[in-house]
Amino acid sequence: MKTTVTTKATKLNLTNLKSIPIRTFWISSIAFFMCFFAWFGIVPFMPDVVKELGLTPDQKWNAVILAVTGTVFARLLIGKLCDKYGPRLCYTWLLIIGSIPVILSGLGQTPMQFLICRFLIGFIGASFVITQVHTSLMFASNIVGTANATSAGWGNLGGGANRLGMPLIAAAVISFGVAETDAWRYAMIIAGTICFLMGIVYFFFTQDTPEGNIKALKEKGKKIPNGKKDEVGFLEAIKDYRVWILFIVYAACFGIELTVYGTMDDYLQNTFQLERITAGNIVLSFALMNIFARTLGGFFGDKFGKTKGLRGRVLFLVAILAIEGVMLTVFSTMTSLIAGIVFLVAFSLSVQMAEGATFSVVPFINKKAIGSISGIVGAGGNVGAFLAAILLKSKSAIAEKIAIEDHQGMGEAVIKAAQSEAAASAVSSGYLMIGMLVVATGICALAIRFSAQDEKIAQKELHQTSREFATVN
Repeated sequence: MKTTVTTKATKLNLTNLKSIPIRTFWISSIAFFMCFFAWFGIVPFMPDVVKELGLTPDQKWNAVILAVTGTVFARLLIGKLCDKYGPRLCYTWLLIIGSIPVILSGLGQTPMQFLICRFLIGFIGASFVITQVHTSLMFASNIVGTANATSAGWGNLGGGANRLGMPLIAAAVISFGVAETDAWRYAMIIAGTICFLMGIVYFFFTQDTPEGNIKALKEKGKKIPNGKKDEVGFLEAIKDYRVWILFIVYAACFGIELTVYGTMDDYLQNTFQLERITAGNIVLSFALMNIFARTLGGFFGDKFGKTKGLRGRVLFLVAILAIEGVMLTVFSTMTSLIAGIVFLVAFSLSVQMAEGATFSVVPFINKKAIGSISGIVGAGGNVGAFLAAILLKSKSAIAEKIAIEDHQGMGEAVIKAAQSEAAASAVSSGYLMIGMLVVATGICALAIRFSAQDEKIAQKELHQTSREFATVN
């Protein structure tokens, strides 16, 4: 098969490492994986952190909220920087600078130091935006949705793999004589060091586009992906109502996945009386579905795009969002463990497919501002996570406080059981409310429209890439 290395890839041939787009796909996905691995790396060790640093329940919840808050600002900024400087340099510096708070979180001695590190660590969550920008620049319109979804899904897998990986790292350092109470610190330092090294790899082994780096293309006077000035592209992005609908859509899928992932351990324990390890393994399985679920969302987005045009991509996104909302709503009412797991799996599949479907639409909104739009939409995910976490925290905190007051003097075991039941009921009602809001968001997504000219250009690109695909094969 003939290899084309200086044009956008029309096929996701994962073994063709001579192809610049494919090589970039792999490196970007691995970098994304490592960022999410480090971002959520502390999760398996939170009981140890709470005990050693003396975190209050409020401080524990604040650590969760701060970790997703920092990402909002980073994602809004990084998209515009990608348009201006290119994804290669942006990813390099994000990995190198982002490794610092990861390492420092393993060295913190006070709750305040830990909370500051959690906020700053959230900035590496902007890696998602750069990954999406880089794959959008490397792959043709017939496959861009699948490529975006696959790289995002495999990278997002790092947020679940840490549940196995970080304890294994901790066990390894313990075997070298490190005290068990300090193992979580060394694990975070190691994760941060790997991110730093990944930044160096990204600088030397990737480039911005199949044709070369943006800086070099500008110097040679060649056409670059963002033909207009960056400021114009960014202003166009923030004025486009479709961008803000996708912002809300991504809040309703990725934002909700983050929140459900972060609260599901306790919910399963409190609702179904599961052991912590069993609950953790179920949540890990939920995260591992990123291996294929996001890819399915992008794949079907591309398929509907081929048969129904850009409107087809939107209609699929609407449908999968509605399914996601229904699955979470039904799951929130489950009292049977088996039925609960069935609907949790269905929710997991649909929410991750919705994420992939969202970024099968994003590259077609404005090709001159892909970075800015990706950043804004990506930030929506973390805004959604922030708001959902605030909702669940407020409902749970009030319910637990009432339960403790109502059972005062009845013994620690009775109070703990009442508190657990109250928390489960509060989170269940929160999931129900969120599920209904997701369905409403899906209906709102119907408002995303493309002009006849946009549809015509998309069809022309599709026919062109089909011819290129036939040529190289």
